[in-house]
Amino acid sequence: MGEPSAPWKTVWITGASSGIGRQLAIDLAAKGATVAVSARSVEALAGLASENANIHAFPLNVTDLAACRKTAKSIESDIAPIDLVVAAAGIWIIRDVVSFSAQDSAQAMRVNYEGAANIIDAVLPSMMARRAGHIAPMASVAGYRGIPRAVTYAPSKAALICMAETLRPDAARHGIKVQIINPGFVRTPMTDVNDFPMPFLMEPVDASQRIIAGLQSRRFEIVFPKRLALVMKLLRVLPYALYFWLMGKIVRNK
Repeated sequence: MGEPSAPWKTVWITGASSGIGRQLAIDLAAKGATVAVSARSVEALAGLASENANIHAFPLNVTDLAACRKTAKSIESDIAPIDLVVAAAGIWIIRDVVSFSAQDSAQAMRVNYEGAANIIDAVLPSMMARRAGHIAPMASVAGYRGIPRAVTYAPSKAALICMAETLRPDAARHGIKVQIINPGFVRTPMTDVNDFPMPFLMEPVDASQRIIAGLQSRRFEIVFPKRLALVMKLLRVLPYALYFWLMGKIVRNK
């Protein structure tokens, strides 16, 4: 028997040149969805599209709002109205108090947060006109609370989580489903640069399967792995005194 069919006919995935986005495109295409993939790397997208007739490349820099709007229209013109968009484009820059950079912080916010906002802006008019659609930006468990060495990354993901929380109730009135994807550590080119332990590290194929299952559920948050998510959620509710004591011990033992 083949793969169970996906509930979406047309899917748009950004950040699809590698990592989770790429694997998600492959898996959704295998389930029969027509997948539009976007990223800055023309070559990587072309290679991905050449491997599967259900995948179509639409190169894009998500920080360019006009280009995002144009790409959304091209997808709907060339393929069909977009049923599901997964805004997965993102960057990870390790920074702490010694290496703090306002420029890097702004760049992380521009790609991770504003890039997702640009994609949402691009698909909302059509989805609202049809009173149908599904929006799922990819944030991170790092967005739950400020953690050491993530001073550029964590704030951008926290903002993205907040945006999805804010959008969900109002979007539902217009027939649009909003979810947030919060992965833990997944083995990708982004995490390959990490020089610290990554507990419960997952492979992209496992992350993709959990995302697809979560997208078909009614829950708002798609978070994995569960053990890491539980730890991060507990950290989120700790009072500041206890939280900063714990983070201080982590920094001292680095």
